[in-house]
Amino acid sequence: MSAHHPHAVLVLAGGLSHERDVSLRSGRRVAEALRGAGVEVAERDVDAGLLASLRADRPSCVVPMLHGETGEDGAIREVLELMSIPYVGATPAASRAAFDKPVAKMVVARAGLHTPESVCLPHETFRELGAADVMAALVERLGLPLMVKPARSGSALGCTVVHDAEQLPGAMVNAFAYGSVALLERFVTGSEVAVPVIDDGAGPRALPAIGIRPDGGVYDYTARYTAGSTEFDVPADLSPEVAAECARVAVAAHQALGLRDLSRSDLIVDADGRVWFLEVNVAPGFTETSTVPLSVQAAELDLGEVVAGLVRFAVDRG
Repeated sequence: MSAHHPHAVLVLAGGLSHERDVSLRSGRRVAEALRGAGVEVAERDVDAGLLASLRADRPSCVVPMLHGETGEDGAIREVLELMSIPYVGATPAASRAAFDKPVAKMVVARAGLHTPESVCLPHETFRELGAADVMAALVERLGLPLMVKPARSGSALGCTVVHDAEQLPGAMVNAFAYGSVALLERFVTGSEVAVPVIDDGAGPRALPAIGIRPDGGVYDYTARYTAGSTEFDVPADLSPEVAAECARVAVAAHQALGLRDLSRSDLIVDADGRVWFLEVNVAPGFTETSTVPLSVQAAELDLGEVVAGLVRFAVDRG
């Protein structure tokens, strides 16, 4: 807990999700970057004393660096709205829609973007209809390989690529460990790219796409947060046309979902150069191995100045 200054920018990090550790690392990085840009910053964890502390010492703006359920389902933002404290990032309603992968996919598909065919099933369905029969129908419909993931979770926790039908039961158990609904998605083979979108008042614009080449072939939690277990292409190795299309898709997803300030879209470029939307993150990580800071670097921008610009915009909107 750093010393408090009235009206400092408050970086919130930690919380109780599975991604607490990642959140703390993101928060530290953002706070340091903001201080480097001359912004006065306080840092705080999310706990039972948070509201009293916000009341006693109103920050000029909050930068929520919370990942996973608490950070991305809109709950903390809802509280900040109640207290009329400006914050960086999407509204509670937009956060919830983006965090719910099946909902986000439906919204972007309506906006004309490509997203892999998928089925979304609650845990009860397997119990009530018989897991084996349901799984047989899934494989018949979507084919293999499949990507199985919790409908609502960040950082690739509980995600498995299923190459043959025998692997499906274990993948379902893995997904259900993180939530009561699973998303099963046709696995698109191609290059995975992450595209941040920022809007500091001049309208949303995409930052350079970052190419992701995980050692094990799957960009899972370990690959995301273990230095050296994923190679990043900064920027991604794409033709100018495909890079422009990735940027277009990320901005279109950001707008279709009503997001603001900052988001990061995860996309796949297939062998034909078609860009597929997988998911969007409204509270992207800012750790040493996160893609947003790498993209900021590829754009030759300063991370502290970028976040300070978002803070200014949030305060003006305030």
